Amino acid sequence: MKRVAVFPGSFDPITKGHEDLILRGTVLFDEVIVALGTNTTKNYMFSVEQRLQWITDVFQSVPSIRVVAYTGLTVDFCKKENANFILRGIRNTIDMEYENSIAQMNKTIAPEIETVLLFATPSCAAVNSTTVRELIKNKADVSAFLPQGVNVYL
Repeated sequence: MKRVAVFPGSFDPITKGHEDLILRGTVLFDEVIVALGTNTTKNYMFSVEQRLQWITDVFQSVPSIRVVAYTGLTVDFCKKENANFILRGIRNTIDMEYENSIAQMNKTIAPEIETVLLFATPSCAAVNSTTVRELIKNKADVSAFLPQGVNVYL
């Protein structure tokens, strides 16, 4: 059976932390679907099209990574894509609490889908899209936090 994982997120913008986790996921899974979801509680800085383009560009040379936009519940998307795993990252104890709650809810809704948590690489542990967006709004150089080739200009 093919091991397929979904790595969901809003990627607004994609960061080196995301990139690191996704690439590490390719060692564990036959396919990693980078799933650009829509969180109805968030206001996005960048369009879906721009975020999809960045993600596609970052992983264009990795055949085991597929990039898809979706709406609705992640577990429903997993079922549609025949993915039995959700891949997520943990930077700190706050992430752990949040991801644990989501994983428990997902397990109740879809018992056949396992959540796999990877700890952030130390050099990426402080990087998050919220902080990067704030830096962008204030015209700071964010290139140290973004994958090569991702250029954000407002």
